[in-house]
Amino acid sequence: MTDSTTRYRHDGLNLAYQAEGAGSVLLLVHGFPLNRSMWKRVGGFDGYRTVAPDLRGMGESEASAANYSMAAYADDLLALLDVLGDDRAVLCGLSMGGYIVFEVLRRAPERVAGLILMDTKAAADDEPGRQGRDAMAERVRHDGPAAVVAAMLPKLLDPEVARQQPDLVDLVRRMMEGTPVAGLVGALEAMRDRPDSLALLERVSVPTLVVVGAEDQLTPPAVARIMANGIRGAELEVIPGAGHLPPLERPSRTRAAMGRFLARV
Repeated sequence: MTDSTTRYRHDGLNLAYQAEGAGSVLLLVHGFPLNRSMWKRVGGFDGYRTVAPDLRGMGESEASAANYSMAAYADDLLALLDVLGDDRAVLCGLSMGGYIVFEVLRRAPERVAGLILMDTKAAADDEPGRQGRDAMAERVRHDGPAAVVAAMLPKLLDPEVARQQPDLVDLVRRMMEGTPVAGLVGALEAMRDRPDSLALLERVSVPTLVVVGAEDQLTPPAVARIMANGIRGAELEVIPGAGHLPPLERPSRTRAAMGRFLARV
């Protein structure tokens, strides 16, 4: 994708996105605690206007002091679709981006033309998971982004990819370090409180692709299969040699899987 930034205003915040191509909208929703540049290696797709926003409090989007929730993130994306002048879009969400995609589907299913659920899960946090979010938020308040880097960076990439591509490790580290404390804490609390979406799976009626890295430690292939099995007609694509971030680790394989799916939507 190009590096040009466009801005729009919603809920009192200046929010950033970039777009390329023409056609139906493909909305790429990044994960925590990253930004839209994680999609750059995947590029655009014929017949689609590929739009990659920075979520509030991440990347080049403004951080608010409060009001972080899956509902707030979803409303930001729906407002972006309004700005783009499009009623419907194919939504692609990775990790936390997938949680937000589920919320868009819950709030405005008529605006979803297709789904790509990437290295994410439908289940809400259990109690130990919620406590872990709180503990991480407290460490972030004390130590800043370094706390998230120390806890998450070793788990995000396939170890072999990390060994072979130290520049990629540095790229992911810089994305994480560039996220403000308010955005990190807000996202952690939003993930902690997100609703369970398992019951939503059987109501999905649009074409769906589930993508997962074969070596994903955070949302492994077994978790992806739960979603794929729960959505009628969903396809499952396991990306060899990738961890939690296939668009960065194996961009060609990820792009090919997405392209095959998008050609059929």
